[in-house]
Amino acid sequence: MPLSTKTPLSEDLLRLVGQPASAIDTPSLVVDLDAMQRNLSRMAEFARKHDIRWRPHAKMHKSSALARLQMQAGAVGVCVQKTAEAEAMAAGGVTDIYISNEVVAPAKLARVAELAHRLAQAKGRLAIAVDSLEGVRRLANAMDDRRQGGPAAVIDVFVEIDVGQGRCGVPPGRQALELALEIRRHPPLRFAGLQAYHGRAQHLRTALARRDAIAQVVRDVLSTRQLIEREGIPVDLVTGAGTGSMVCEAASGVYGELQAGSFLFMDADYAANERDPAQPQFEHALFVKAQVMSSGPQHAVCDAGHKSHAIDSGLPRALTLDPTGELDYLNGGDEHGLLKPARGNQRVPRLDETVWLIPGHCDPTVNLHNHLVGVVGGLQQGRVDKIIRVDARGALT
Repeated sequence: MPLSTKTPLSEDLLRLVGQPASAIDTPSLVVDLDAMQRNLSRMAEFARKHDIRWRPHAKMHKSSALARLQMQAGAVGVCVQKTAEAEAMAAGGVTDIYISNEVVAPAKLARVAELAHRLAQAKGRLAIAVDSLEGVRRLANAMDDRRQGGPAAVIDVFVEIDVGQGRCGVPPGRQALELALEIRRHPPLRFAGLQAYHGRAQHLRTALARRDAIAQVVRDVLSTRQLIEREGIPVDLVTGAGTGSMVCEAASGVYGELQAGSFLFMDADYAANERDPAQPQFEHALFVKAQVMSSGPQHAVCDAGHKSHAIDSGLPRALTLDPTGELDYLNGGDEHGLLKPARGNQRVPRLDETVWLIPGHCDPTVNLHNHLVGVVGGLQQGRVDKIIRVDARGALT
């Protein structure tokens, strides 16, 4: 059974620790650990202030070390989207994991049942989402099969309702009740509550648009919860929310848990949102370090192309450290990035110059790298403090 996709760290890489940030080869994925820690502290304080649980998405950083750091700061556990991600987190010492996604393949469900058993032995917990009667029955069968080999754990099961994402989930209302009733028919399963995540709302640009979208979500969730509870079934928890909308779910009085994950690194796409005044001020903490490999009169070329960052949410943004040197990053292909002066700036980057890029979307960008280089003291004058392994890189099953 696959537990991890760890790639060994080379001696050269480990020798980076303690060296100046200028020694980091390019292109490399770099974490400003000071900014990341401030983001983490602000999230923890936000959750305490609103008396709400937070369970960040580990699919964003795919690192068991960062997952454990978040739990030390107050997170109750982590979310993942894939069985293999859950296995990688468990192999790295994370003991409270929620697969906030549907798993229906029998082979994968056998792995889910095995992982639930191992986590229970470690006094941990595994949870999973469902959106079909067949999915519930297959999960129960997998748990029953695992029980035949000895005592088995009870797995927490959340019914996912589609609150606007248009992806997985049943419509709010009667179908959710039917799933809750079916879950309660199977002793290895425990109905744990509702999964209600509106992914599209995360990237609505204005705070008002996000508030309006989540207001409708809350109405749908509340009516569904009341329908289930009228049947005598307690709905212990409603979980969902992301970095873009979390202030709305936290203020709703309906959600008990936030799943925001991108706040830790803050990519360029999330930064393009109008900030809700109630949301903490999260900083960029994830960067692709690149180097200028060619320079001409009109543009320069750096060595970080699409193989070093994901472009599904747009091209990366060049970090402006020199107020006279703002740059636009343009498509140069797999291995090259074009850099042109922006907004009246006439300075083209010099050969060998370092450029720091803010990825458009952090999650798939991290999945392109085996490790993150953690820096303290700033990107320009700082030093390498640690190498963070991306445990679940390529954990897609």
